[in-house]
Parts: sequence; structure tokens; C-alpha cells
Amino acid sequence: MSGITYTLLTCVLFMGLVGFISYKKSKGSVNDSDGYFLAGRGLTGGFIAGSLLLTNLSAEQLIGLNGQAYRTNLSNMAWEVTAPLAVIVMALILLPKYLGGAFSTLPEFLSSRFDDGVRRYIVLLFMLGYAFVTIPSVLYSGALAVLKLFDVPSLLGISFESSVWLVIWVIGIIGAIYAIFGGLKAVAISDTLNGIGLLVIGMIIPIVGLIALGDGSLTEGFKTLTTENADKLNAIGGPNDSVPFSAIFTGMIFMNMFYWGTNQYVIQRALGAKNLAEGQKGVLFSGFYKLMVPILMMIPGVIAFHLYGSGLATVDLAYPTMVTNLMPALLSGIFLAVLLGAVFSSFNSLLNSAATMFALDVYKPGFKPNATDEQLIKVSKWFGTILALVSFFISPMLMNAPDGLWDIIRKFTGFFNIPIIAIVLVGIASKFIPPLGAKIAVIFHVVTYYMLVWGLNQLFGIEITMNFIHISAILFVIEVGIMIVVGIIRPLPEAYTFRDNPKVDMVPWKFAIPTAIILLSLIVFSYIVFSPIGLAYENAIVSGWFFGGTAILAAVTGLALWFSMKKWDRKYEQVVEQRYNEL
Repeated sequence: MSGITYTLLTCVLFMGLVGFISYKKSKGSVNDSDGYFLAGRGLTGGFIAGSLLLTNLSAEQLIGLNGQAYRTNLSNMAWEVTAPLAVIVMALILLPKYLGGAFSTLPEFLSSRFDDGVRRYIVLLFMLGYAFVTIPSVLYSGALAVLKLFDVPSLLGISFESSVWLVIWVIGIIGAIYAIFGGLKAVAISDTLNGIGLLVIGMIIPIVGLIALGDGSLTEGFKTLTTENADKLNAIGGPNDSVPFSAIFTGMIFMNMFYWGTNQYVIQRALGAKNLAEGQKGVLFSGFYKLMVPILMMIPGVIAFHLYGSGLATVDLAYPTMVTNLMPALLSGIFLAVLLGAVFSSFNSLLNSAATMFALDVYKPGFKPNATDEQLIKVSKWFGTILALVSFFISPMLMNAPDGLWDIIRKFTGFFNIPIIAIVLVGIASKFIPPLGAKIAVIFHVVTYYMLVWGLNQLFGIEITMNFIHISAILFVIEVGIMIVVGIIRPLPEAYTFRDNPKVDMVPWKFAIPTAIILLSLIVFSYIVFSPIGLAYENAIVSGWFFGGTAILAAVTGLALWFSMKKWDRKYEQVVEQRYNEL
């Protein structure tokens, strides 16, 4: 049996097994809208975390993050490692609001807080972002990985550009069928299974990479990685890096809060939670996965720099080149299966969420208020099909991204992430700010962000050198200010009151606070490890400051855990007693 035949056969067998298990587990659960869009509000913490993991970690991360690590250093890990902070906000603050109001989508929540006009503005932002940025990037990065793995141009005798178009359409069509006909539960189950495979296979690449770097010795490879060009392991980005260290305290906080707290295709898994406790478990557990990203999705890029030098044709070829050269042939099929599973997962989730918003936030309130569940599911399938086709034509255009996939995605995402998180936070924190303030903020942001990041340079030759993450932070502050000013000038005639109407048990998870403290501590520890006092120290594997800093962090964490358990235990018993008295 030839190598390519073996790879394809094992890939099909693994994907078939995942598909069979997902079908058996989700069979009969998509008969109504709650079943199709929210998995029947029955997802447990493990499936929520697994689905969040694979929805978030796609080929986009494998290719893009490793490419950036290969090109510069680990400063881009900030996008992943600081995400648990946003995860904590989602679990402890936003999720109780969403589940308490039994909302199916974020725009539905905004309609409740503001009006249907704000709901439509946000749906439009989501749709444009998904159609022109997020979905195309998922398809393109997946196609790039497959192309390098199998050298499709040589196999079929066609050009690289033609191969990109072909693979994007093949991946897209298979993924679309899965998403459109499976519903959220099938997506969540397959995500979890593929996620486990991705974690296992993903760990193999840095291990075999270190062995190759050490000429057969894992320890020698590690020593070379940490003592030669140690600056590549530095996550403390400078002013000229794409993520300066200061950026993690400005715009990145809000961007991550958008992604983990308001992005429909992410929060939809948590909205399908069996109860608040399971939702909080799932969301918080996903934070631990994010902390593993530097090992799985950035260290291989640094190893590629050591193995191949800086001469690869594009930075986005760093990870695929390592896989092609180092992945054991025995596992090549399973690797391809989990890689495609990751692509399908993100693609499926995006299509499913976009279709959910169209059916529940556009079609039902705007065109057919009395639509049946069957009609909503049918409409969502048609919309998902059209959106998939649009993305097939846009994805290949990402071949023209000169600085790699990762930077271009982050910049374009800036069009919609900041106004959405600003509106949600203001909507929760205020009672008198009217819908007009939110609408002005959206229009202001889209125009101003374009002018500051691209427009002034393109139209007038004026270049803004400030990093786009800092620009996002400034715009967030201005947009919150706009809404407050409008609220002062034209406040709502009556204060907004949140209507508690949960469909699931709202008793919180007892260990949510201690878990959040551990996550915060691990964020700091990650930066100690990948800093000039840790692995980026030039004269040894780590500096003497590393152990002292780690000991202080451990002591502070232990103290915070003791204090939180002492205070929270007492309050938790009161919360449980109050909830059961209400029933």
C-alpha cells in the first residue's frame, strides 16, 4: 500500500468513526429549534469545553501562530494566553445573564436591552465579519495545510493557485453538509472527539521536532532551543512586534472579551448548557486549553526556524513543512483527520451560528413572527448554504496577505469586535442609555477604524504608526463615552430592568472562583516561563530570577485560594438555599 493511500484510508476511517459516534449521540435531537440551534439545552461541561476548544483552535492557529513564531518570537501568544481572563468574565458575569434570560443569540439579548434596531446592526456586523474574514480564513488555512501535506499541485499537475481553489471547495462542501444537517449537538460531539485527537497529535509535533533538532536526543534539542537564538522564546513583545507587551493591557483585553463573551459562534455552546454550573465548568475548562497553545502552536514554529533557517517561501509554511518532514508515517492519516476535523469544526460552528442568527434574529422577528420550528430550521439551512458558497469565492483571495494570515485576520476582526463588546458591557452596566447611543457607536467605529488603520494612508498618504490593538482600545473608550453622553442627553424614559426567565437550573458551580484564581495564576506563570528571566534568558536555560518569581507567584496563588474558599463557601451555601427557596 502506498503512503498516500494509507494516509487517506486511515484518515477516512478516523473521520468515519467520529461521524458515526456523533450521529448516534445526536440522533433525534434536532426536531425543534432548541434542539437544532442549542443542542436541546443539554450540553455538559466536558462537551462545551471540547467544542469551544476545537471551534477556537483551527488550522488558522496551527498555521498562523506557528508562522508568526517562526517569523518573530512568541509575542503573538498573548492572543491565546491572556484569553482566560476573558473566559473568566464570560463564566462569572455574562453567562449568568445569558442563561438567566434564556437567550438563544447575543443579538436577542441586545434586542431585550436596547431595541430591534441595535439587534439588526449587530447581526449585520457579525454577518459581514463571518462572511468576509472569519470563515474564509478558516478555509484558506485548512487548505494551505492540506496542500503542503500532500503536495496537491504535483499530484494533480495543476498550479498552486488552482490547488488552493480546489481544496477550499472540497473542504467547504464536506464541512457545510455536516453543519447544515447536523445541528449544534452533532457539532459539539464531533468537536470534542476531534479536539482530543488534536491535543494528542499536536503534542507529537514539538516532541519529534526537538528530537530532530537534537540529532536524535530530546534533551539536546531542548537545550539547543533554549540556548541558541533564545530571543525567539520571548513573549514580551517590543514596540516593533505585532503584539507589543503593552497591548495586552489595552485593546487585547476587549478583543478577547468580545471573542469569549459575545462572539455568537463561541458562546452558542455555552448557551446550550444543561445548567449554569455545567456552562461555567465548560467555559472555565476551555481556559486551560488556551494556556497550552504556546506549546502546541508556537514552539513548533520556533523549532522550524532552528531546523530550516529563515528561508521558507512564506512564514505560513513553517508548520506544514515540519509535519511533512517529521510526522511519523503511521500517524499521518489520523493527523490529517484531526486537522480536517479542526477546520470542519470552526467552519461548521461559524455556519451554524450565522444561520442561527439569521433564522432567530432576522427571519423570525422581521419577516415571519409566527414561524414554526420546522420553518426556522429550513430557512437556516438555506442561509447556511448561501453563506458557504460566498465564502468559497472569498477564501482564495487570502493568498495575497503579505505578512501572513494571522495579522490580516486580527486587523479585519477589529471592524466588529470592539463596538459589539462595548455595547454589551454598557448595556449590562447601565439602565438609562438608549438604543440611539449604541447605533451611533457602531457607525462611528466602522468609519473611524477604517480611516485610522488603512484609510488615511490609502486616501491621503498619512500613515498612523500606532499599533491597531492600541487604536482599538482608544476607540473602545470613545465609543463608551459616546453612549454615556447620549444617555445623559436623551436617557430612556424608564430604567431598564433585566427579566429573569431561565430555562435551566441557575445554581452556579461551587468551584468557579477557585478555578478562576488558578487560571489567572497560570497566565502570569506563562509569561514568567516565556520571558527574559525564563526560557528567553540568553546565558542559560533559565535565569536565577525564574525560581524566585515562581515561588512568589505560588505563594500569592495559595493565599488567594485560601481566602476565596473561606469567603465563597459561606456565600455559596446562601446562593444555593436562595435558589431552592425560589423553586
